[in-house]
Amino acid sequence: MNRAPTLLFFIAILIPAFAGEESKSYGEGITLKKTTKVSTILETPKEYEGQRVRIEGRIVDVCAKRGCWMELASDKDFQTVIIKVQDGEIVFPMSAKGKSAIAEGLVYKIELSPEDALGYLQHKAEEQGKKFNPKKAENGLTIYQIEGKGVEIK
Repeated sequence: MNRAPTLLFFIAILIPAFAGEESKSYGEGITLKKTTKVSTILETPKEYEGQRVRIEGRIVDVCAKRGCWMELASDKDFQTVIIKVQDGEIVFPMSAKGKSAIAEGLVYKIELSPEDALGYLQHKAEEQGKKFNPKKAENGLTIYQIEGKGVEIK
């Protein structure tokens, strides 16, 4: 009994299904060719402030309320960066968690006073269902984020 035609039939059907994941684009799309490592931006953020960058990473979190931000894992352990968009301009789906993304946007700095940092960290902890440590806000907080212009989720 020759099973080759049956095997070839299944291979022909399965290969396209697994060959490449479909991607979905948001915003302006991706225009930059060069990818900058998240760790490089976080190590020297002042050098990138105001610059348009392209980064890649795994999506570790998405805003559960409005889909207005997503958090991408860095190429180094325990580092992440937030891609923030205007509310309603782009809405990231919760189903994006765990998927890979390419994001492009402007690096910007947010400086928070101790009072503002307290509110920010408390809100973030509540959103994520984590414990809040008020001592982390004592000296204020400087945050670098990326204003998302275009994102592709795979």
